[in-house]
Amino acid sequence: MIAYPEIDPVVVALGPVKIHWYGMMYLIAFASVWWLGKRRASQPHSIIRPDQIDDLVFYGALGAVLGGRIGSVFFYNIDSFINDPLYLLKIWQGGMSFHGGFMGVLVAMEWYRRKIGCSFFQLTDFIAPLIPLGLAAGRLGNFINAELWGAPGTVPWAMKLSCEQFPPDRYVDFAGPLCFSPRHPSQLYEMIFEGLLLFILLWLISAKPRPVMTVSGYFLMLYGVARTGVEFIRLPDAHIGYLLNTDWLTKGIVLSVPMIIFGIGFIIIAHRKNRDAAIS
Repeated sequence: MIAYPEIDPVVVALGPVKIHWYGMMYLIAFASVWWLGKRRASQPHSIIRPDQIDDLVFYGALGAVLGGRIGSVFFYNIDSFINDPLYLLKIWQGGMSFHGGFMGVLVAMEWYRRKIGCSFFQLTDFIAPLIPLGLAAGRLGNFINAELWGAPGTVPWAMKLSCEQFPPDRYVDFAGPLCFSPRHPSQLYEMIFEGLLLFILLWLISAKPRPVMTVSGYFLMLYGVARTGVEFIRLPDAHIGYLLNTDWLTKGIVLSVPMIIFGIGFIIIAHRKNRDAAIS
């Protein structure tokens, strides 16, 4: 068992201006996309030029932030929005949703690809390997903020929290409001599986030319598998709870399983089209 470290969520405070670690993680995420994008754009088979990366990151960041906030409200806090539509703008009262941010990026990429004259899946194949390190940074921000905890666990790395760090009314707990029980650091699991491991796999898969839609398919499938797996031990927020009177089905699983299905479908379609083209 490990005691959760006391981490000040504020990196530096300059009078009334405070810079939070969570915001820093977003800057690190966008910086990693920019740096990796420059490297990927320099490869001989790239459909994006290095000088186009700045605009690509701008469009992607805009889609991620707007989509992430809208998704957080409509996927996880719709009651708050119904009671107060201005809640959508109160970003200091809510978080960000990966699935919302993901859809926001897709909309932004459709907008951007029209400017540069490539197909939608050519562009998503290009950006897919750039995203996971940013996701890893975001999950590290969740860990620093002491949010998105997992169920009680007995693994050596389970973390013991105080009741302030794990408010009893914040989550639906498998074992009741036991804020003092060691629990899985599910944020770090997501950082590893949805971030670092996914990055390595996608970077290797995209290291050589693949049929269009293949890399996008692997991103959807592998992220969906990783997220679904972690959801079985990640506790849902109390105001959402488990779905359909189960003790395991979460909103995250409902949103991630379609990614697995679509990902497998894209991979099959991509290779079938490539095979048919070779035959003809």
